[in-house]
Amino acid sequence: MFIKRLQLALIHTAVAMTLVPINSTLNRVMIFDLGISKTLFTLLAIFPYLLSPIQVAIGSFSDRHPIFGYRRAPYILAGLILCVVGVSVAPQVAILMSQNFTLGVIAGILAFGLWGMGYNLSAVSYLSLASELSGEKERGKTIATMFTIMVIGLIATGISLSRMVPTFDPATLQRAFFIVAASALTLGLIGLIKLEPPFNRSAPHSKADTYTVKQMIAAITENRVAKIFFVYLLLLLAAILSQDVLLEPFGAQAFGMTLEQTSRIVSITNSFTLIAFIVAGFLDGRVKKKYVAQTGNLAALFGFIVIVISGLIASKSTFYIGITLLGFGTGISTIANLSLMFDLTVPEKVGLYIGAWGFSNGLSRLVGLLMAGVVADLATQITGNALSGYLIVFGMEALMLFIAAIMLYRIDVSVFQKKAHEPGFAEKIALTAE
Repeated sequence: MFIKRLQLALIHTAVAMTLVPINSTLNRVMIFDLGISKTLFTLLAIFPYLLSPIQVAIGSFSDRHPIFGYRRAPYILAGLILCVVGVSVAPQVAILMSQNFTLGVIAGILAFGLWGMGYNLSAVSYLSLASELSGEKERGKTIATMFTIMVIGLIATGISLSRMVPTFDPATLQRAFFIVAASALTLGLIGLIKLEPPFNRSAPHSKADTYTVKQMIAAITENRVAKIFFVYLLLLLAAILSQDVLLEPFGAQAFGMTLEQTSRIVSITNSFTLIAFIVAGFLDGRVKKKYVAQTGNLAALFGFIVIVISGLIASKSTFYIGITLLGFGTGISTIANLSLMFDLTVPEKVGLYIGAWGFSNGLSRLVGLLMAGVVADLATQITGNALSGYLIVFGMEALMLFIAAIMLYRIDVSVFQKKAHEPGFAEKIALTAE
């Protein structure tokens, strides 16, 4: 199982690697070097999350339609290829937009659409395969391995990009994206070799519970703690994730950082995220999950405050302190809140609640990224200062984390469990009738 766990981690890393050039290099080139609207870039960046509802259909379809005797591997491969193609053509978006805006927008929709479709197709397939191969007892180790190796891969990709593209040059940019795409494809193919056993139609397979959107909404709205946790996750993740598209162009705008320097930001933040994973793993079981989660939330909150201060005083060293705090806080918060999320489920309705928290995650990414672009552009237009747009967004993210931190104190797992096990109104009527 150890080898299969590493193979799953390679696939997870390969897919994640294809996003790094887009969110750490292309965003800086388009927003800062070419002066393209932040709103337009974020509209393209939310494509994968607009397409995320298809994951349910993909998972269900692959369950029923094996290809050449395999239920997951062909879909993972197809998704990986789409991600690789999407990131390979992404540099043309920046180049075309500077020459022919309309054609560039069409190319952008195509590139981000391909990547988004590939991400959704591969992610649901390799996560399903990870669950099937690991079993309930080994699932935690598999997830930890996948995320740890993914973060290492993101660090390596960020460093490589900073060296391959020290300054903006279309040919160099295209070459670097091709190298990342080829590396991701190679890792993914290694991960797929003999990973999935052939599907045995005669073997008994447990049928997963399926829930409607109405049932999911009811599960959240009828349980006060679930309702608070849903909003808490939405605020927390929207704040932490929405900075993805702004940190690099902010570094260029505020401190005159080169493309090589801004491409390293993802490596710095993920290095401290990796350290945070180790710290969170050590604290697990020794400190209450809510305390650990709050530590991460507050570290990320102070990270945003320090980043705002760095822009106001034009201090690059202060900026580095801010992104360090942000990376560390994100890592602690991710692990602790993931653990808390699993506590806020009930065994007989795991799929229902995990689906609800997954929906909150997808919605937060969509809302956060869109908010970042729109607010930054509006603030820049109103104030006439490009730097103020970034600072206002980072300030809003700090405020969102502050509200989330207050909400965390109102999340009581025992109250959730008690309410979740209570029969609903319809069930009470049925029990009375019996």
